Amino acid sequence: MKKTDIKIVDIKKSFDGVDVLKNINLEIKDGEFFSILGPSGCGKTTLLRMIAGFIAPDSGAIYLGDENIVDLAPNKRNVNTIFQKYALFPHLTVYENVAFPLRLKKIDEKTIDSEVKKFIELVDLKEHMNKKPNQLSGGQQQRVSIARALINKPGVLLLDEPLSALDAKLRQNLLIELDNIHDEVGITFIFITHDQQEALSISDRIAVMNKGEVLQVGTPAEVYEAPADTFVADFIGENNFFDGVVTEIFDETYGRIETEKLGNLVFELDKVVKVGDKIRVSIRPEKIRVSKQIPTGLSDKHNTLKVYVDELIYSGFQSKYFVWVDGDKNLLFKAFKQHAVYFDEDDNDTIHWNEDAYISWHADDSFLVEVI
Repeated sequence: MKKTDIKIVDIKKSFDGVDVLKNINLEIKDGEFFSILGPSGCGKTTLLRMIAGFIAPDSGAIYLGDENIVDLAPNKRNVNTIFQKYALFPHLTVYENVAFPLRLKKIDEKTIDSEVKKFIELVDLKEHMNKKPNQLSGGQQQRVSIARALINKPGVLLLDEPLSALDAKLRQNLLIELDNIHDEVGITFIFITHDQQEALSISDRIAVMNKGEVLQVGTPAEVYEAPADTFVADFIGENNFFDGVVTEIFDETYGRIETEKLGNLVFELDKVVKVGDKIRVSIRPEKIRVSKQIPTGLSDKHNTLKVYVDELIYSGFQSKYFVWVDGDKNLLFKAFKQHAVYFDEDDNDTIHWNEDAYISWHADDSFLVEVI
């Protein structure tokens, strides 16, 4: 099969004088599961529709392999699109819905039958092939639309928030199936979503967008552990931030930051900074240790703060602690504590609501987000 690398070069688009896409540059590898992640209105769906050919850019180029496809009609591009709405023909069976693209091409019946059954089996709907769409669940209907798109054997499958209409559990199940289908067919998937967990769990790489710009491209681990700026750090997962001035650099890879209200804290030098720089540092809630007693045996690379437990939310495998530092409601930290078993209310180490506690973390677990 012809290679289907995608290269987006200097793409710009505005509507009514508002810049929707600002000089977008992206390279998507052949066979990659690539997600474009961002909040509503960031331009991700506009970009997807440009790749599909439904919207023309004001300037720039989109290469599919070696060919600039900007001037090609949608039906001339080697891509297929799956939307949020399933767009199935209600009067046709699953079999006939999947067969429809091949019938348009006037493929012979023997080939149609073989191909339709193959792709219906791929999406695990063999027992439902004679049903109408209204006899299927939402997840099953979306799988029909996936089979119908794949039967055209596109080089690229574009997925515009295809799971957003499903409930949480069904969405997670179909996400796993979608990943398996991608592994099976081996073509390029471009997946649009505003759901960070979807993107993190399924993607080879992620492009994070905001306000018409690509802020970062990287693997799920890269964008989570080493966010490019405050927006990415805050948008993907939960985070705590503190600002301050660098007062010391020591051991070559660590520094101290003087904050206005949290005092002196240690951080890892993820970026090049110098004494006197004002910086922003983050610490993920799951990397914070919560304890009832002041922690002992910590090194000089640890930070410890006394806190007050304002809110405690038990959610099965973990508890979420929302704590104030020094009784200041504006100094709110989030910390997660994992549970192997349910905590004992009479245990002396159990931390309760409306109690004092301590949070601590190693400097290596923090991240220097940016110089501000």
